[in-house]
Amino acid sequence: MQDHDSPHAGPAPSSAARIRRWLAGRRLPGPRPRPRFELRPPAAEAAVPPDSPSADGSAPGDQPARSIQWSHPVQTGFLLTFGVGLAFLLFGIISANTQLLVWIGAALFIALGLDPVVRRIESWGAPRGVGVAAAVLMLAAILTVFFSLLIPTVVDQTVGFINDLPAMISDFLESEFFHDVDRQFGLNEIAVTEVEKFIGDSDNVTALFGGLFGVGSAIVNTGFSVLIVLVLTLYFLTTLPAMKYWAYRLAPASRRPRVQYLGEEITSSVGHYVIGQSVVAGLNGLVAFVAISIAGIPFGALLAFFAGLMAFIPLVGAMTGGIIITLVALIVGWQAALIFAAIYFIYLQVEAYFVSPRVMSKAVAVPGSVAVIAVIAGAALLGVLGALMAIPMAAAVMLVLKEVLIPRQDRR
Repeated sequence: MQDHDSPHAGPAPSSAARIRRWLAGRRLPGPRPRPRFELRPPAAEAAVPPDSPSADGSAPGDQPARSIQWSHPVQTGFLLTFGVGLAFLLFGIISANTQLLVWIGAALFIALGLDPVVRRIESWGAPRGVGVAAAVLMLAAILTVFFSLLIPTVVDQTVGFINDLPAMISDFLESEFFHDVDRQFGLNEIAVTEVEKFIGDSDNVTALFGGLFGVGSAIVNTGFSVLIVLVLTLYFLTTLPAMKYWAYRLAPASRRPRVQYLGEEITSSVGHYVIGQSVVAGLNGLVAFVAISIAGIPFGALLAFFAGLMAFIPLVGAMTGGIIITLVALIVGWQAALIFAAIYFIYLQVEAYFVSPRVMSKAVAVPGSVAVIAVIAGAALLGVLGALMAIPMAAAVMLVLKEVLIPRQDRR
């Protein structure tokens, strides 16, 4: 029985007083910032030793063993079906966006080629944005000067070639060589019959106009593709350090330094390869123009541009371009073809033994057999772009084999 007359008993606190007393000892949570995905790496990041235990006492390398529970066949079948369906969905997405992946690969390839220039400007104390702007402006200036000098000459020579083509064909048809062949094989009658058959078929005329329309669409699509690649190149070149940083973060912390070392070696090698191949192709086109001028072959600027463009294709490009130009020079005469071939192919030997080793000194060396196989495979997959990217990709694969797989096999 409670004693209400006790001197220690007082009035009972109200519920509001109890709530205020409870809140006095606690702090209400304030507003918290939302987590954001920053593209730029943080200035300082807390380093965790690779061998430090985690909060539950387990080492970072310790992972719980997982196994598929076959005791639930329905669940297992559902998971397997879902995995197969997800794989097919991923394959469909990749197949539908093949052109986009090609654009991304080309833009990344060009960005890696310009990155050594940007890093050199950064080493002078300039921000990366200034280096990117300087590299892009330098590339734009070179291309502008090159094409402003080349395009008018190439256009004039192309128009001249088209205008002279009927006369060249007429001279060939009236030559003694053609008459001898025509008397033996009846080429003139066969040609007239085939032309009349082609004109008489309305489907061929429709296909001809459709082909002209396809050429116009191809020109528009090519311009759009070039614009997309240039925009992607600018973005990739600006954010390349942040992209590499987040790519390295995908690797486990214990292996991250090794992955970063291999990544930097690969990207640096690709960059120096692109710059070196551009220099070699420019020298090749210049020597071809000098040889064409000495030999007196017409359409020198057009043929020299073709030689420089073919020289971008490693190993086989310069040789193929030289052979084609030599065959074109036979129209002028065998003396002109011989003079051009002597100058150009001698330069190719000098380039192989003196120019390329010095220009490509900072790029990863690839054995000749591997380079040939890589170029053929790249050209079969992506055409000229695949042939250009084949040797850097082969160098990257060889570097991974040398630094990762072979040491692992040696430790076994």
